[in-house]
Amino acid sequence: MARKRLFWALPIVAALLFVVSSTAVARSPTDVASESSHWAQGAVFTMTNAPNGNSVWAYVVGPGGSLVPDGHFATHGRGTGVSLADSGSLALTSNHQWLLVINAGSNSLTVFHVNAPGGSQPLLTFTDRVSSHGTLPVSIAVSGDLVYVLNAGTSSVPGNIYGLILADHGLLFPLPGSSRSLSTQASTAPAEIAFTPSGTVLVVTEKNTSDFDTYTVGPRGYASGPTVTPSNGATPYGFAFGRGGSLIVSDAGPGALSSYAVARTGAVTRVSGPVTDGQTAACWIATVDGGRIAYTSNAHSATISTYHVAAGGKLTLLAGVAASTGSGDTDMAIGGSHGQYLFVYDSGAAEIESFSIGRAASLTLGYAAFALPSTAEGLVAF
Repeated sequence: MARKRLFWALPIVAALLFVVSSTAVARSPTDVASESSHWAQGAVFTMTNAPNGNSVWAYVVGPGGSLVPDGHFATHGRGTGVSLADSGSLALTSNHQWLLVINAGSNSLTVFHVNAPGGSQPLLTFTDRVSSHGTLPVSIAVSGDLVYVLNAGTSSVPGNIYGLILADHGLLFPLPGSSRSLSTQASTAPAEIAFTPSGTVLVVTEKNTSDFDTYTVGPRGYASGPTVTPSNGATPYGFAFGRGGSLIVSDAGPGALSSYAVARTGAVTRVSGPVTDGQTAACWIATVDGGRIAYTSNAHSATISTYHVAAGGKLTLLAGVAASTGSGDTDMAIGGSHGQYLFVYDSGAAEIESFSIGRAASLTLGYAAFALPSTAEGLVAF
């Protein structure tokens, strides 16, 4: 169930790029748009993470999963200019109305209102920028009006999580006293934070310790914990949720996925894995078909693997190489009017690729958007 809106805590407030298909026939955004008068099928967002000023690059999803550039939008914060080694640096609310973005170089978060794709307004409208209440934010979790940010910290500053409330007008308000520590005061290199589907537990993966941190979340939004659980596989990285709310985690060390059950108490129990895919550096995950299928991007192999997720969360490898990608495939996102496309950010090639999802989770490369900044980071879509 979605987390109830937390009104109790809220004060009353009022470049031209070409889109190229896999058949190597260049097509301009105008050519794609002219195919239909109502062609917009969603949107895709990434950020520059530039140290001299972060910005979001936005694309409208057109016919066949084409990516039509729709503007660059300043976050009024700064990036770091280097990889955050994370997942979830951008996040959308479940109704796709608000986009939240990390500014890791200035320890802040930015909120944009998302306008109708393909409409007369710009796709994004800036609404707020606030402190992350920690050092080096890397990931954002959203459940209803409740937002938690994961601050990685540094070798001398411990990491933490911190809660905020997202108001109707796109303003973020701190949740006083909501800061919680990670598993240790030492550097843990955390990768991702996310709510379980019920919104009652927060999960954090730590790469340095190979631990999970879980926090139970009360009705007023305050997190309790952490409960620290060793990962079954080395270097837990990105994760997503599969059938029955099962936690599907990438094990970057062995190049595998593992699955777990997460109780409302925050207890984490292994279900299966590590299930290797024969590739290297499995780091990011996306799930489709009601959580029955999990994709993982293998950053050092430039491939995508697919897994079947059984009702209890048990994993079975379907294809070690379901698709080949550009160099250094990292973040992934599901988008399109029916969730029919898998978008993949290839950091080494500075491009976003669009794959159509077919029967048996097959992937067919359709389009790509090129010439992204070399510092680009993160991917989210609808």
